[in-house]
Amino acid sequence: MAGAVAIRLISKVPVSLGLLLILGLASPSQAMAADHEALKADAEQFFRGKVTPFVTTYCLPCHQNRRPTRAGVNFSPALKAPGHAAFTEQWKKGAARVKAHDMPPQGAAQPGEADRQMFVDWLAKLKYLSPKGPGRFVIRRLTKTEYGNTLRDLFGVEPSIADGLPDEVSGEGYLNSLSPLQLEHYLTVADKVLRRIVAPDGAPPTAVQKRLFGEPASPKAAPRTAARNVARSLARKAYRRPPTEAELDVLMATFDLGTRNNLAYAQALHLMLKAILVSPQFLFITPARGAETEAGSSTGIIPLDDHQLASRLSYLLWATMPDEELMALAESGKLHEPAELKAQAKRLLDDRRSRALFDGFGAQWLSVGGLKRQVFDSAMFPQMTAAMRQAMYDEVRLFFESIVREDKSVIGFVNSDYTYLNETVAAIYGFEKTVKGPEMRRVRLSDGNRGGVLGMPGVLAATSFPNRTSPVKRGVWVLEQVLGDHVPAAPPDVPALDKQDQATVANLTLRQRTELHRTNPVCANCHQILDPIGFGLEKFDAIGRWRDRDSNGQPIDSAGELPDGHRFSGPRDLKVIIAARTGNVTRNLLERLMAYALGRKLEGYDEIVVDDLMEEIAADGYRMRSLIYGVITSYPFTHRRVEESGGSNEQTRKN
Repeated sequence: MAGAVAIRLISKVPVSLGLLLILGLASPSQAMAADHEALKADAEQFFRGKVTPFVTTYCLPCHQNRRPTRAGVNFSPALKAPGHAAFTEQWKKGAARVKAHDMPPQGAAQPGEADRQMFVDWLAKLKYLSPKGPGRFVIRRLTKTEYGNTLRDLFGVEPSIADGLPDEVSGEGYLNSLSPLQLEHYLTVADKVLRRIVAPDGAPPTAVQKRLFGEPASPKAAPRTAARNVARSLARKAYRRPPTEAELDVLMATFDLGTRNNLAYAQALHLMLKAILVSPQFLFITPARGAETEAGSSTGIIPLDDHQLASRLSYLLWATMPDEELMALAESGKLHEPAELKAQAKRLLDDRRSRALFDGFGAQWLSVGGLKRQVFDSAMFPQMTAAMRQAMYDEVRLFFESIVREDKSVIGFVNSDYTYLNETVAAIYGFEKTVKGPEMRRVRLSDGNRGGVLGMPGVLAATSFPNRTSPVKRGVWVLEQVLGDHVPAAPPDVPALDKQDQATVANLTLRQRTELHRTNPVCANCHQILDPIGFGLEKFDAIGRWRDRDSNGQPIDSAGELPDGHRFSGPRDLKVIIAARTGNVTRNLLERLMAYALGRKLEGYDEIVVDDLMEEIAADGYRMRSLIYGVITSYPFTHRRVEESGGSNEQTRKN
């Protein structure tokens, strides 16, 4: 009754105010749905009224359903379905090109600055055109590291037993297909495992054999019944979930094949275990069968079953299979509860095995994963030994782990007053007289130019060329890896600095050579953003040592001004400017970690999820664990589309 009276009263106030009051009376979910619909309507109107005319005028002349399509970019289908996930990346790249004045090309009609900004602003509205959903569900193959760790936890063998496997595809991550050649590699590893855990014929069974296969079947026991029980136990561990009866039938067919070929009971079990180790259920992280029939599947979207969630969490934070506590919670059906999920994430993060989060994600995000293989001029930088590269990597790793372990603010990655050093890498800092020995230890820093990832030798070396620094690479790294900006690739017809006339540039500093490069109008727009940041770090040489003069003896100018008017005189000031962009730094890290956790690029509705998480993270002081907990309890992490349960063979892990 009171609600009816309220509605009558609302009818007498202006429409806009009445709408707000009605939303106030509605439930939070109703209010959010109405809010989303309003934003969607606004985005559709913005697209029809502004974006479509812009694309038609400035983009379609070269990029439409007509051959040849310039650079392989076609905006015709994107205009018909702008919110489709297939076009998300195309819109982002297009906006970056327009923002950088790379597009439209010289000689073509040019939009005014207001129109350029409008097209860039369109990205913020794009997400509202996507329907609510958890995005594509990726069933991905275990990485080589995850595979080795899982074999260790199952059988007690060293993870290095998997070292013979080929390295994963770089870039997008790990394709979830399985070629005949890859299967041969897995069969070879399975044979090695069996040789390690199975006693020779006639010898007493090993402890691992007893744990996996139980006691030998008695002559009076039905061997197939005993074998099926063994298969059920083995498959539960190896598949990280209870096997279906159909899956057990397949394993029993393998057991029967062995007995028909005169294998003894124990040898037939060994053959069955080998089949498990090369099965898709072991090599891939798969959901339980039958979940599609659960309540809610009428919408095409269901919550992940608890066993799938346990695997997703464990492989994200530990890079290995769930332990017994996670499996027990999954079997009890309690793991999906947000409080329980957070509690388990905390337990996993507190465990030493959580270094896997850095080795898998952090090293990729901060670009130090390739340090061991990176080429340096040995005559110029003899310090870059294997021990130095390892120490550089460990410094970044231990620093990353400290942010997670101590639940510090994400901005600590940019500006901090400590690091981790041993005698080897301390020489880069000039601390060789005070830091002795091979063990890494926490060291307080008083130099404001150091502290945070921008001043770490490993990061500085990873963003250099073999024989010199690269202000451009460092500038791109800060913009993309730290701030989350998209930097367009350089046009293919623009010569590199090394191709400049050497007689002309012989007496120029690197900064002067780069400024000469910027006289090319095609290069100027991007470089006015990249170069100040890169040169702000130029007093660090190619392996991270501080210097005041370059290799030609010329004084280094590390001062600069960003396009927004912020001025700085060196790394100390630059870090302060970047640290002030807390929201950008946090959102970038959140998006990268979520993409890594889901095994795919973010798209569509994911961006709305990120918006909501950013509010929660900001309310908690941008703390690192708040960010991690937000990812593992998020809608895309805990739900999937049933029609895509077969997975995608395109997308995989990336930060």
